[in-house]
Amino acid sequence: MEGMPGGYHPRTPEEVFRDFRGRRAGMIKALTTDVEKFYQQCDPEKENLCLYGFPNETWEVTLPAEEVPPELPEPALGINFARDGMDEKDWLSLVAVHSDAWLLSVAFYFGARFGFDKEARKQLFHMINGLPTIYEVVTGTAKKQSKEKPTNSSSKSNKTGSKPSRQSESHTKASKMPPPKDEEESEGEDQDEEEHGNTLCGACGDNYANDEFWICCDICERWFHGKCVRITPARAEHIKQYKCPACSNKRARA
Repeated sequence: MEGMPGGYHPRTPEEVFRDFRGRRAGMIKALTTDVEKFYQQCDPEKENLCLYGFPNETWEVTLPAEEVPPELPEPALGINFARDGMDEKDWLSLVAVHSDAWLLSVAFYFGARFGFDKEARKQLFHMINGLPTIYEVVTGTAKKQSKEKPTNSSSKSNKTGSKPSRQSESHTKASKMPPPKDEEESEGEDQDEEEHGNTLCGACGDNYANDEFWICCDICERWFHGKCVRITPARAEHIKQYKCPACSNKRARA
């Protein structure tokens, strides 16, 4: 497996981090928005399979590299064998943990190969540590951690200017930040924005931003970028109960 298209390998902490972030995004897709496709490809009847993430934010389930030693560290082997012997949620969490370990091994393989010194390694880890792990995204742990931050507002604020509470009307589930309000309300709203700024997309794992369209799943209550789950504001207006791809696929298999 090549580190980058054309055989290029990242050589600076910033380049390694971009490589890490792209691979991570691809693997998160496999375990969330593309979970039905991922589940089907992990057939226990097949040989040892691995989940690979690529720098261009794509993923692949395939056999391990044949060359020994491999060009890059290899992901966990045989993730497909445990699929039918475990609860699906537990199995996905297990794959997520192994995926996190693989991403770190690839990143610091590059660091060792290109002679990163102590400061470069520290910089790389600091950037990586700023992102939630795949496990945290898949299990919703990152979302819970953000909710535990102390705040003067309730956990589900109905204030204009914060992400909306979940209600039956579809337009309250899908939100963009409105224009600035009066000065007397600004202090409380700043606290709300700070709280929701730590909310993470259940698909890509990135933070909430007040200029982006988001939608909440009525089943698992996780928030998603509209673009990550292919829902537009116009389409959201006509959805009475939104189910994210993971929840929809889970019910289809039940």
